[in-house]
Amino acid sequence: MLLHRQPDLTVVMDNVNKAHNLSAIIRSCDSVGISEIHAVSYRKSIYTEQNAAAGASKWITLNLYPDIEAAYKKLSEYGMQILVATNSEGGLDFRNVDYTIPTAIVLGAEWDGISEEAIKGANNIIMVPMLGMGESLNVSVATAVILFEAQRQRANKGMYSKRQLKQECFERMLFEFAYPRLSRELREKGYPYPPLDEQGNLLSS
Repeated sequence: MLLHRQPDLTVVMDNVNKAHNLSAIIRSCDSVGISEIHAVSYRKSIYTEQNAAAGASKWITLNLYPDIEAAYKKLSEYGMQILVATNSEGGLDFRNVDYTIPTAIVLGAEWDGISEEAIKGANNIIMVPMLGMGESLNVSVATAVILFEAQRQRANKGMYSKRQLKQECFERMLFEFAYPRLSRELREKGYPYPPLDEQGNLLSS
């Protein structure tokens, strides 16, 4: 799983607050190898439905921000292109975008859609063409559709065939996934993680 993680692909949820949508988005992110996502919310915490997420939230880090500007500032440090998904006129077909470069995909709230602040700070607006009577897809469905196009492009470029995580990050995540309780205790005490051998056994205590 770690060998397929894509640290330069992420999702930003702009005030998406329904638990079932959050859980479905997290599951889709995990499915395409995303390990860190971002959320903007006026709430101090947001909740997911663990059953709907099928445990995927254990493998994904969720960063919470008070406003979209704070989220964009963080993403700019990673050099990511910011793509806002909305059905506004003039948007690019989501299939005509290069997702093999560092990319953040921004999705809007269930009722209000994407915020004006999010649109203003984006590099491009993308859309999923609709041929029926409905004006848009459910936010979690739209996220999955876009993410699997990103996965297709990255797979064609061989980005899932070689490790994308830096060594230090890879070793940290491997230890946390292999020893969740011990890693939590070590973090609380401020101790470094001991190294692991090739079979995942502790080399020192």
